[in-house]
Amino acid sequence: MAYEVILLTKEDGIVTITLNRPPMNPLGSQVFRELILAIDDIQADPSVKAVIITGAGEKALAAGADITEMANLSPVEVHTFGQNSLVAFSKIENLGKPVIAAINGLCLGGGTELTLACDFRIAADTAKFGQPEINLGIIPGAGGTQRLPRLIGIAKAKELIFLGDIIDATTALNIGLVNKVVPLSSLMEETVKFAKKLATKPAVAMKMAKASINTGMNLDITSALTLEIQNFVLAFASADGKEGISAFMEKRKPNYTDK
Repeated sequence: MAYEVILLTKEDGIVTITLNRPPMNPLGSQVFRELILAIDDIQADPSVKAVIITGAGEKALAAGADITEMANLSPVEVHTFGQNSLVAFSKIENLGKPVIAAINGLCLGGGTELTLACDFRIAADTAKFGQPEINLGIIPGAGGTQRLPRLIGIAKAKELIFLGDIIDATTALNIGLVNKVVPLSSLMEETVKFAKKLATKPAVAMKMAKASINTGMNLDITSALTLEIQNFVLAFASADGKEGISAFMEKRKPNYTDK
């Protein structure tokens, strides 16, 4: 379909979604709607092995929610706005394929929350992060109070959310908010390289591993371990599971078919 506020490209099994509202790429209702449609299409396309999300231009992945859209909304309309972000980000989080955020600049508020729904975050050395909502008299409403402490710990999450400070890429790396920091000039090259490596892995095992981690993090340890063994059995019983074990025993390179 034709998108208006995001761009989609596909090459070698990797889809790149670019938020296309430069220079700041604010997150509004239409962005959420188009992300939902795009992720649904990607989920249904077996040829897609990995996804990259980034922002148009060099100033921002997303500098936050579209405050101009939100400013005059009623409480009911704000709830609908929030529900749209919840659905979009949850679909990204639960996509059965790895998702990498390529953070090319400002990544604030909803921008940070969008990246928290991704599996990996690779930041340009120019990137800035933060949950500055408290400075506007509000709080994060698209996952910041929930996904952020799960990723970097409660104390650091409270520090970012309560103070509303902006941090640089090096600080984000040190607290575990991002996986890697690279020069802006090589951001997409490094991200694509990482995505291509992920794309070589068997799809069934990738899906089972992601589901085990994401779902298991919200379960008690006994239930999570039960889920893990169930997903292990599914991966073991898959054609790729059998191929991987056979290839190992026969000392050859496996030929995975994503089945």
